[in-house]
Amino acid sequence: KMKIILVLTLCSYVAGGACLPPFQWPDTFDNSYDCSIFGYEEAARKLKQIGREEVELNKLSITFTCTIPEEAST
Repeated sequence: KMKIILVLTLCSYVAGGACLPPFQWPDTFDNSYDCSIFGYEEAARKLKQIGREEVELNKLSITFTCTIPEEAST
């Protein structure tokens, strides 16, 4: 069964666009749809948790990718 990993990255678009190290979600997903929907929801949850003031002050953004681990694709 295919396992897809979700990796989230928090970046600030002040100070030259510095990003924190990518965070790999501990659970894997069975398909791209579930991974993508969860990625959007988790990114929104995290930004809400950080708060509007902090997000605006530091120009924060969260991106994510859903990928098949290399060892699974060979």
